[in-house]
Amino acid sequence: MAARWATRCLRGGREGRRFISTQTVSRLTSDEVIQMRNELFTKEKERQLSLHPRIEKIEVKYAGKSHPGSVFVMNKALSTPYNCAMHLSEWHCRKSVLALVDGEVWDMYRPLTKSCEIQFLTFKDEDPEEVNKAYWRSCAMIMACVLKRAFKDEYSVSLIKAPEVPVISGAFCYDVILDNRLNDWKPTIDNFRSLTRDAGKLIHKDLPFETLHVEAKVAREMFQHNKYKMEMIERKASQNMEGIVMLHRFGDFVDVTEGPHIPRTGFCFQYEITAAHNLQTNQSELIKRFQGVSLPIHLKAHHTVWYKLLERSKRLVTEEKYLEAAAECHEAKDGTEEGKTVSI
Repeated sequence: MAARWATRCLRGGREGRRFISTQTVSRLTSDEVIQMRNELFTKEKERQLSLHPRIEKIEVKYAGKSHPGSVFVMNKALSTPYNCAMHLSEWHCRKSVLALVDGEVWDMYRPLTKSCEIQFLTFKDEDPEEVNKAYWRSCAMIMACVLKRAFKDEYSVSLIKAPEVPVISGAFCYDVILDNRLNDWKPTIDNFRSLTRDAGKLIHKDLPFETLHVEAKVAREMFQHNKYKMEMIERKASQNMEGIVMLHRFGDFVDVTEGPHIPRTGFCFQYEITAAHNLQTNQSELIKRFQGVSLPIHLKAHHTVWYKLLERSKRLVTEEKYLEAAAECHEAKDGTEEGKTVSI
């Protein structure tokens, strides 16, 4: 029965078929909740910008291999690593995934707050671990956006979290709780294709990932309709003296996630949502772990390799399994020339 209900959620039209979702308890549609969070994000971003009425200049020293020692005069709290990359070359703008700001991993569109030293990280670096982690969590956030909008308004969808699993696990993940009427639903190949099409539309829009650090009360107002996000907000706020929580947004979709993220959704190339597994937990509600796999535009794969990655991504990713995979990767790394880390 549940499978039949879920199938009926698909709208007519080959290209327009999709699902839609909402939080039943909120008395708001999914789109209304998303819009409310988006407006609060914009309001808080503008408030923070108003704290700097006068433009102050900062010096940013580039420490990369090309143009070493270059110094850029940038605008405090306005200029971003991407703006610095624009002073170097088009290559730096297209290839840079993250920045290192005084040794701290930094989003490309996150404003710089003081004079600093900067480097840029790419997928082709000798050790791409931070870049790979950012890519995986960004892919998961794209999937979360798709799932949040994927079911008709009569079915609730609660986003829980994106488990921080490395690329060697074989799949990025996002845990959700669907309406209990869908507990017996098993997504079909067509369902996954529909979800993947919706993700493809977001990727095609090439939307930038924005970062915003907010006080816990601001985050609570945004996510008051999701008890799981509220718990996450309390946990994250307790981890620093200021009680600050990091939010990310692309398009109009806002989430509480780990960071940093890739610069834009368009960095994804091959992308598919491939599996949904029921997790065994102590909770009364059934948690489903949706999984997918992707490769960035900088690392395209032959179709035979891609097929193998797709099949691998369908296997349930658990903490125990990815710890085993990490151990295997460490052994493989030790056996490679100069012990270089393998990229995505």
